[in-house]
Amino acid sequence: MGHYQSWLEDKEGFWQQAAEDVIWHKPYHHVFSPNDGPYGRWFTGATCNTAYNCLDRHVPDRPGQAAFIHHSEMTGDVTSISYEELRDEVAVFAKVLADQGVTKGDRVIIYMPMLIETAIAMLACARIGAVHSVVFGGFAATELAVRIDDCTPKLIIAASCGLEPGRTVAYKPMIDQAIDLAAHKIESTIILQRAQLPASLNLKDHDWASLVQKVKDKGETAPCVPVAATDPLYILYTSGTTGTPKGVVRDNGGHMVALKWSMKHIYGIQPGEVMWAASDMGWVVGHSYIVYGPLLQGATSLIYEGKPVGTPDAAIFWRLIEKYNVHCLFTAPTAVRAIKSEDPAGKGVTQHDTSSLRALFLAGERADPDTISWAKRHLNKPVIDHWWQTETGWAITGIMRGTEKRDTKTGSSNLPMPGYQLEVLNEEGTAVAEGDIGALAIKLPLPPGCAYTLWQDDERYQQSYLSMFEGYYTTQDAGFIDEEGYVFVMARTDDVINVAGHRLSTGAMEEVITNHKDVAECAVVGIKDELKGQLPLALLSLNKQADLDPQAIEQEVIQLVREKIGPVAALKTAITVERLPKTRSGKILRKTIRNIADGETVKTPPTIDDPESLLEIENVLAKRGVLQLNAV
Repeated sequence: MGHYQSWLEDKEGFWQQAAEDVIWHKPYHHVFSPNDGPYGRWFTGATCNTAYNCLDRHVPDRPGQAAFIHHSEMTGDVTSISYEELRDEVAVFAKVLADQGVTKGDRVIIYMPMLIETAIAMLACARIGAVHSVVFGGFAATELAVRIDDCTPKLIIAASCGLEPGRTVAYKPMIDQAIDLAAHKIESTIILQRAQLPASLNLKDHDWASLVQKVKDKGETAPCVPVAATDPLYILYTSGTTGTPKGVVRDNGGHMVALKWSMKHIYGIQPGEVMWAASDMGWVVGHSYIVYGPLLQGATSLIYEGKPVGTPDAAIFWRLIEKYNVHCLFTAPTAVRAIKSEDPAGKGVTQHDTSSLRALFLAGERADPDTISWAKRHLNKPVIDHWWQTETGWAITGIMRGTEKRDTKTGSSNLPMPGYQLEVLNEEGTAVAEGDIGALAIKLPLPPGCAYTLWQDDERYQQSYLSMFEGYYTTQDAGFIDEEGYVFVMARTDDVINVAGHRLSTGAMEEVITNHKDVAECAVVGIKDELKGQLPLALLSLNKQADLDPQAIEQEVIQLVREKIGPVAALKTAITVERLPKTRSGKILRKTIRNIADGETVKTPPTIDDPESLLEIENVLAKRGVLQLNAV
């Protein structure tokens, strides 16, 4: 019997068995309590400690094994820290936090780049029962201020700077500005001084190294504090539709159960093996699979400071797989597309020994079939698109590479994972016919590890996720499920466009367009049209070695969509751009593109990687007459 079927037949029993892999200080009274929280709570009555399960439990068996390897292409430095060393550093820094007055339940904002110290700060909070909220290093002061006011932290832990290709980003001025802007006043900050750009400290600032040394000189550490399984481990902010960030809350107990299960069954990582999630610790992937998941499993996690291309070249991923014997790579499709654009022949792959790699996992946005095919062809490894969200914390769909090596389907995010009963619903909340596109919704309750509320705002959580369809969590994604149960996530719900009464998936059009050999990536959005309501607009980013001139490629992709989807798609405008605007995690800002094309006032999204790309898009659309023709 497969794991999914096993879960369907005994849902609580399935998670009770998975919970045996977690060390509990006090056992739970109930596996699931349906009357707690907006939809119920997992492992009520239990107490536990996440940092203990990540570190202390492993030290007797693997004291010298690397817990983290930090590789920085920005500085040229490589640092490794063992499980025993990491446990000791976390215990010391936890005492530093305690000496600053941080206690169980207090919030701490962490504003740092890709460093081992970032993970130490997170784990130290977990050790003493404090709630961390990691804010992506380099976020604007106004965005940081909003988060300060929402979670009201006791203090901020930050680095003096972050490193980007060709520039050093000073963090301290942004922190000072955010503290000035925020209504909630921060009592103190702890600053990790980086040699590349040390910060000037004022009276409320404390030097990380000095505080740590004082605690070490006294020989002091902080013990693991038992917390309720249902207590919050962290708050992670995601963009809200109103512009106000939503503070997704993750608990301690269910989070550990889900992540430890997923490490073994989905990613196939055994204790002692190397996992590389090429993301940022400021995003949910970094929380789940750079820090917590690998450590819960007793694995080694690679922390990479750099980019997929340009630091130094498009072969860096394959070079690091060879260097560190990486068994599983998890990255975003946009990273692979960037590599493919720079190295379409895949020469960088063949120059390196990637035999240790068992599978490449893609998530964060829809993986187009051409990107998957390119990676499969050159790596000669399984390439698995899987789908999840900040709110779920781990995969909704995928393939269980560890225990059930089912076939993948190109274009699909594959099969639902245990805990996720997916259905495709129409606007009335009725299931659509097999293969038809509709809203992807998950029948409640959500499994362990998923967000159970928004920070101090059950009502907003209910309204945002549980109100559209009674008894369901709405993913805000649209797609379909085929006759074999494979899930195809085609677009965000608001990216299903209506052309003269026909509901069309922009994702389906993008899939066709990216099959063109000269197209590196694309974005299709629906823009306003007086006659048909909406018309699709395709923006193309071309491979570096494109054979044809851009206008010829534009005409070819229009013809391709007409041939593959039909005239009903009504794609008549394809425009080549230098680059597509993206978030720092690699997601294309389709809604922002649509707003620009519709002539609306656009606020620069706080998560954008390069704000100048928006002005480039606006200028290109104006030059091609799209703004004037389609705005109503």
